[in-house]
Amino acid sequence: MNLNDIKNLLQHNKITDFVKLKKLSSKDIVEFTNKYAHSAVSLFQHLDPKQAAKAFKFLRKQKQESIIKSLPEEKAAELLNNLQPDDRTAFLSLLPGKSVNELLKTLNPEAREETLELLGYPIGSVGRLMTPDYVEIKKTDTVQQVLDLIKQRGRATETINFLFVVDDQGVLIDDINIKEFLIVDPNTIVDQIMDHHFICLRANDDQKEVINVFRNNSRYALPVTDENGVLLGIVTLDDVLRLSESEDTKEIQKMGGSEALDEPYNTIAFSSLIKKRAGWLIILFLGEMLTATAMGHFANEINQAVVLALFIPLIISSGGNSGSQASSIIIRAMALGEIGFKDWWKVMRKEIISGLVLGAILGVVGFMRISIWQELGWYDYGGSNWIFVALTVFFALIGVVLWGTLSGSMLPIMLKKLGADPAASSAPFVATLVDVTGLIIYFSIAFVVMRGHLL
Repeated sequence: MNLNDIKNLLQHNKITDFVKLKKLSSKDIVEFTNKYAHSAVSLFQHLDPKQAAKAFKFLRKQKQESIIKSLPEEKAAELLNNLQPDDRTAFLSLLPGKSVNELLKTLNPEAREETLELLGYPIGSVGRLMTPDYVEIKKTDTVQQVLDLIKQRGRATETINFLFVVDDQGVLIDDINIKEFLIVDPNTIVDQIMDHHFICLRANDDQKEVINVFRNNSRYALPVTDENGVLLGIVTLDDVLRLSESEDTKEIQKMGGSEALDEPYNTIAFSSLIKKRAGWLIILFLGEMLTATAMGHFANEINQAVVLALFIPLIISSGGNSGSQASSIIIRAMALGEIGFKDWWKVMRKEIISGLVLGAILGVVGFMRISIWQELGWYDYGGSNWIFVALTVFFALIGVVLWGTLSGSMLPIMLKKLGADPAASSAPFVATLVDVTGLIIYFSIAFVVMRGHLL
């Protein structure tokens, strides 16, 4: 069925045709909901609860909230009860407290207990991501007993890719890939196939750290324990992928010089969009006003050698561009865990060399441009004194690009050390900083090189 077929079916409201909806995939349901928001509630009313729950987890926050509020109470309860515990917690975490309390009343006792337990963990912690649905075994079990347990409980768990071995106190002692149970004799004891090497997460750890753990380990699910090593639940890859997408989106939006939108662009209210962007623009505008102050300080030099004004855009844009490059590269490297504060000196050394080389390359290009234009008579850069203008531009570009790369690379590291968000040192922020300081560098070099000639 295509999206139009689904819409027509819902409009004609033929109960005998609703059986066709069982063939819809989660992707079909999500696409229909995004395209036909007004008909989405009707669709979810006629979907099988388990089918609806599988698709619901992939919808955006606003769509989820709209559907739950619009569904009849009985249908909303069915949908919430069929969600995986981690997906249910993720949805409820985004709602106001009053709405959460109302929805908790619709859950069955078991689901309510699970949800309250997960909601009890701090916001942004691994505990909010985990699900308590997993297969737990003992090292004294036989492989056959484990396979029988999987048949009994497998459908109720989110994944059976890995099975988790615990002792009598519930402490995690190993995790084993299911394939290990399929290739050995059924009478083999679990203890015989254990290697006691496993990776686990702590319930109170920051969610952002989980992304790097999954990225560096080829796993679909990882166990979560408390401080004593007691197994509490598991975190699955699908939740981490959604978390990674959300975090990457926030980073990119902040690097662009605005607050994170926290919701899709096509659904965010216009007033919210303005609020998210206006604050940073005001800060950057006030910062750029310092550029006018710097130029006013060198007004006398500009009056004596108007030719200097021609290269102001070139100088400050080169510094801003180099700073933006360095900032973007360092922020991403920090997000991937490639560098940290301890690597600041290594980063600085590399960026000093990079800044000098890049500045020299641009300086040569600038010097050649002035030389060619002067020799061909396309522009007069001060008659016989043109060489001093060219040298000023050459050395200024080296200085400004060097300063831009250092600012762009060091500022994110400093902010991270201070506990701030490195993405706040966004490209526009670095560019504004370099604009002001770049003018000072440019005119200071001009004063030294051109003194006694054009100045």
